[in-house]
Amino acid sequence: MYDSKTQLLVKNPIDRYLIQLADAAGHEENPDGSLTIYVQNVSPGADKQANWLPAPAGPVYLVMRLYWPKENQPSILPAGKGDWKPPGVVKAS
Repeated sequence: MYDSKTQLLVKNPIDRYLIQLADAAGHEENPDGSLTIYVQNVSPGADKQANWLPAPAGPVYLVMRLYWPKENQPSILPAGKGDWKPPGVVKAS
């Protein structure tokens, strides 16, 4: 996550700057294999902290970096026409 004004990584109290799927110890998946990431200014609670990406109180922008070189399904290839698309960001209540 990057600060929208400085375009630098967002400093935060737990020194977490990304959630990486390759690091299985760094997050908790849902029973169906999906991943919920909590992007917010305050901790979502101890039970969700493993999936918390701390955000500043002001504007930010998110970046999803994908390394998925295969064209067989599911795939993001060909660019813009693949059968897999990342889910949208949902504002929680």
